[in-house]
Amino acid sequence: MEENKEACKSNGETRVNKEDNNKKEADEKEPELPLMSLNHVSRLCRNVEDSIDFYTKVLGFVLIERPPAFDFAGAWLFSYGVGVHLVQSNDEDKLSPPDSAHLDSMDNHISFQCGNMEAIEKRLKELDVKYIKRTVKDDQSGNAIDQMFFDDPDGFMIEICNCENLKLVQ
Repeated sequence: MEENKEACKSNGETRVNKEDNNKKEADEKEPELPLMSLNHVSRLCRNVEDSIDFYTKVLGFVLIERPPAFDFAGAWLFSYGVGVHLVQSNDEDKLSPPDSAHLDSMDNHISFQCGNMEAIEKRLKELDVKYIKRTVKDDQSGNAIDQMFFDDPDGFMIEICNCENLKLVQ
């Protein structure tokens, strides 16, 4: 086993097999990583101005100053303790075509906790944003969560939910 670890070290990698990991876990507990929170989500955009308009009007984000050292087009927005960094795409091939006709809650998405689902739904209707709405009920506890899914101008899905209604930890 030590030979295998040494062979991997010679090419700049150190690999440890599962047996070694289990032994290490038993011997010592890894220190927790010093991560504090989610800082931002970055989105590649067809048109940064359209995306700014969407994130400020639909989701209430605020445009904030972006350091001038960045030598590419983009914008930074902030709200709810998280940033959204918009980056202007120079390559259409890097972007998936938006498909608002196909909203699937099982696709990749970012989710925002919401205290008033009716207010969000009203805003989506006023701004003519296509969305799907569903309620997921936990038969065991009787609790339910409401979810709405919709796309931003570049086809990135967003979820709004009242997920605090679902008790995750016993």
